Amino acid sequence: MTEQDRLELEAAAFRTLVEHLRKRTDVQNIDLMNLSGFCRNCLSKWYKAAADDKGLALSLDDAREAVYGMPYADWKAQYQTEASPAQAAAFQEQQNK
Repeated sequence: MTEQDRLELEAAAFRTLVEHLRKRTDVQNIDLMNLSGFCRNCLSKWYKAAADDKGLALSLDDAREAVYGMPYADWKAQYQTEASPAQAAAFQEQQNK
């Protein structure tokens, strides 16, 4: 496998992950954080950091829109729910590890 093949496969896998997360609006970021230690916001920050590393101008808002498929504020208004006490406790427990 060439380096270009590897990059293309990684890019395709990333696009598939992002598309999957866009469809699974029922899965809250806190659930992702509690289960895997990362969420849509983490992906957005990693995307922006990659742009920064390459010297490309990309705002965090634009990176979030690339991951969420819409402005972050719109996604929050449409899909984000208040964390339950159990979710918040699990998140705090993960943060203390």
